Amino acid sequence: MTTNVSEKQARQVAEAAREAEWRKPSFGKELFLGRFRLDLIDPWPSAEARPDAEDFLGRLRDYARDEIDGAQIERDARIPDEVFHGLARLGAFGMKIDREYGGLGLSNLHYCKALTLVGSANPSIGALLSAHQSIGVPQPLKIFGTPEQKKKFLPRLAGGEVSAFLLTEPDVGSDPARLGTVAEPVEGGFRLNGVKLWATNGTVATLLVVMARVPGKGITAFVVEGDAEGITVERRNEFLGLRGLENSVTRFHDVFVPSENVIGGLGKGLKIALTTLNTGRLSLPAMCVGAGKWSLNVAREWSADRVQWGRPVGQHEAVAKKLSFIAATTYAMESMLDLCCLIADDDRNDIRIEAALVKLFASEMAWQVADELIQIRGGRGFEKADSLEARGERSAEAEQILRDLRINRIFEGSTEIMHLLIAREAVDAHLSVAGDIIDPDAGLGRKARAGARAGAFYAKWLPTLAVGRGQAPNGYAEFGPLAGHLRYVERAARKQARSTFYAMSRWQGKMERKQGFLGRIVDIGAELFAMSAVCVRARAERDLHPEGLELADAFCRQARLRADALFAALWDNTDDIDVRVAKRAMAGRYAFVEDGIITHPSEHAWVAAWEPGPATVEDVRRRIPPAPEG
Repeated sequence: MTTNVSEKQARQVAEAAREAEWRKPSFGKELFLGRFRLDLIDPWPSAEARPDAEDFLGRLRDYARDEIDGAQIERDARIPDEVFHGLARLGAFGMKIDREYGGLGLSNLHYCKALTLVGSANPSIGALLSAHQSIGVPQPLKIFGTPEQKKKFLPRLAGGEVSAFLLTEPDVGSDPARLGTVAEPVEGGFRLNGVKLWATNGTVATLLVVMARVPGKGITAFVVEGDAEGITVERRNEFLGLRGLENSVTRFHDVFVPSENVIGGLGKGLKIALTTLNTGRLSLPAMCVGAGKWSLNVAREWSADRVQWGRPVGQHEAVAKKLSFIAATTYAMESMLDLCCLIADDDRNDIRIEAALVKLFASEMAWQVADELIQIRGGRGFEKADSLEARGERSAEAEQILRDLRINRIFEGSTEIMHLLIAREAVDAHLSVAGDIIDPDAGLGRKARAGARAGAFYAKWLPTLAVGRGQAPNGYAEFGPLAGHLRYVERAARKQARSTFYAMSRWQGKMERKQGFLGRIVDIGAELFAMSAVCVRARAERDLHPEGLELADAFCRQARLRADALFAALWDNTDDIDVRVAKRAMAGRYAFVEDGIITHPSEHAWVAAWEPGPATVEDVRRRIPPAPEG
């Protein structure tokens, strides 16, 4: 059961949920406008001294090393009860919850370092804690909850109860306008009916954030007790990776939710979800950074130890290039993440674009890092860790890390959706002054006023794209050997902005369908942001880690090649023909290509339909028993 909406209606729902105003400066927003505002990130922001946080990280490291058996979690596809208890004793379920409610009140920086650390023991644990705190009940309540809601729910969650976020439905993914779950007003509250898919932590959660449509009011966020009457966990889903993930299909049948459990007001659900994700997205790249560090460790030691043709394999250029890529890219991912965390913590900048960029960049690059690790390891990279150990070799879970990382290109906004989301923010300044010109529903008066606004804006803006500091031979000289890379970033930012303006002039209202172009513009922006982050970090840490300058230089040289290729592909590509071929393929024109194989037809639909009503299957929820006393 889903709601049928038009493409226009879907866009309107998404647009209404956007945070439209820019109250604080944004490095990312300025970058896409061709303004290289290095002053917004340089000097490198300083972190608040938190001895308590450092103590927690030390205890978490000891616990993860000594008590978490990642191989056992992988074999059993289950995080043991004792690990839930151990993490609860440490306070890991309350890392982002303020201390007045029993949490640790960690900064974004220390929280992400904790996820990087514990995710390296087993990525499913990182996903458990991230889904619980970054998008589960704690974060929406921290930003939008009432004092009463915080007092009621946050101490429970800080103490070890688990939360989950339920938005996706069997036929609704990144198009929430079609949401089918309904919260019907009744005396004292709402009656909830619907089915939710892919709820991370859904089988173990005792508190849920549920997105549902309130008739006449819009999509609304509710805190729902996981054991409320009428809730059935119909199944635990199984995946390619993250085998320890507790992920559910959950049915709601006439579930009563009291009015005081509405978060942020009726119709505010999508805005709450998007705002929560501004910083919530930082948790995913934290685990990508952990995977990159782990991959670098394995690749480095293996490449030095394995000898072929009379030399360690890492000395052969074909392997050396891969090792260089892994080292430089891991350094860049960590630089971007730390920078985003620090500017989120000092709360001076708007990081919605930067957080989205690091999620996009880290999820894509970490996957490539793991893929290159497997290639470096050869047959041993394809072999499971247990199999390696069984025949007397040192185990390394390379194939597992590849499987575990793959979902990050889909979690919390697929790469394709992230491209569109970031692109919308990147062209916001243009749409705010000229949007009515290309809006078919705008009358002549609105179009005329928009034309005047656009004329004034572009008369002032376009000349700034002609020349800049990046053209001066001594530009950014204070960065020493990295100065040339920052000059490139400044020039490329202006070039990117000119390309965007030209594309908008050329395609106007059809621009939103040019997803190939928009994706490349966003990817260029991600590379430029990464280059900026590594240069600023390397300079800030030059006394502590002078070798960081070498990694920053290597990364920037690699990134410039990728950015140049993206610039070339803006105008020299196969996008139009690809769209035509895809339409013909879907129509069956090329079905002959499939001849000669055995296919497996099924009676089931590609997307399962659902109807409101009581569950017809057994409840498979898992409840973590209390920790034994003593």
